[in-house]
Amino acid sequence: MRRADRLFLIIHALRGRRTALPARRLAETLGVSLRTVYRDVADLQLSGVPIEGEAGIGYVLRKGADIPPLMFNADELEALVVGTRFVRAFGGQRLTRNAAAALLKIEAVLPPELRARTQRSRIFAPPREDRIEATGIIDRLHEAVIAGYVLELAYSDKTGSASTREVEPLCLAFWGGAWTLGAWCRMRRDFRNFRPDRIASFEPTGERFAETPERGLAAYLRAVGAGPDAMDS
Repeated sequence: MRRADRLFLIIHALRGRRTALPARRLAETLGVSLRTVYRDVADLQLSGVPIEGEAGIGYVLRKGADIPPLMFNADELEALVVGTRFVRAFGGQRLTRNAAAALLKIEAVLPPELRARTQRSRIFAPPREDRIEATGIIDRLHEAVIAGYVLELAYSDKTGSASTREVEPLCLAFWGGAWTLGAWCRMRRDFRNFRPDRIASFEPTGERFAETPERGLAAYLRAVGAGPDAMDS
């Protein structure tokens, strides 16, 4: 379990309790050691989460505390709302569903004044049925990237010249007006960017590829001149 998920679950477990929750029960629920629970609680306290209690006794949230799980401020929440709107418009169907679900979870635990703030943002990205994201191709390409499937593309370049390419898909990038699939092209033996709107069809070959330092995502990003923060989450 990721540390961020553990911190979220610790706060969720303490929310609304009238009695202290023993650290041992938290450790059993999360599947971690007592030492990890003590460290996580201490880190949450240092970051401003109003947790009271101590090792051997248990923990509670301070009476009257009503906080978002990750201590978002109003500007951070607005950024999440706007980001969700952009994902809905441009991220494909799978990410749209998951972004909306994540936002619902966040809003469910917000105090009223912060929940109202999230609804007042004036930045919108209306979804449109005539965009490529509505066709499902972005979702299918994303699945291939995650799974590491070699793809066979029927592709036309900007001059209309058609070719069949076997590629190792590494990432998808959205440039504001268009998507590109970043990949290692086996025919060209080099990195190439493919526009999804120029892909006539594609199918997995049944082969999976393993990234190498010379042909992996980091090497691709260097080849296209992406900055060192391009892979930051």
